[in-house]
Amino acid sequence: MTRVWLERWEWACCGDPFAVGDEVDFGIPSRTPHPAMADMLTPELISTVDAIESHHESEFTDRVRGRVVAVHAITHEITERRTLRRPGHGAPPDAVMPADGEEWPMNRLELGNGVFAGSQPSRYVTESVPVPHSATLESVGGVGVAPEPLPALQPGHALAGWFVDVDES
Repeated sequence: MTRVWLERWEWACCGDPFAVGDEVDFGIPSRTPHPAMADMLTPELISTVDAIESHHESEFTDRVRGRVVAVHAITHEITERRTLRRPGHGAPPDAVMPADGEEWPMNRLELGNGVFAGSQPSRYVTESVPVPHSATLESVGGVGVAPEPLPALQPGHALAGWFVDVDES
């Protein structure tokens, strides 16, 4: 059995749905987990990863092909941090920081006859920061299948990705 890591953001973009029992063919850019992944997963979980899947970079010669025998959703704790929006950090790099007490200028699109569509960013950017070594596994029936078999996320938790166990026989 080969355990493959699928990243949530990448799979949500353009991965095809599959379920336990389906045949899969994953492109593998690396067999070594990235250090950022080690920060999120516990040492015990990271040691079980055999391959990292990707389908955005290029065509990979290293492949994992076979039947899916299990899928585990990986969730982790997050904290939210509010930071002051600065030029280049959530605002255009050429933006001028408004004076204290003032709001960012409104972006407007004039629609005619005194009607406009507009938005005004907040003075703050909210970041979701993963809590190190807080990942947990939950068995699910597949990835991207309807209805989506995601775990029920509690406040302060986020889906990071999936472990997909593949029988390559």
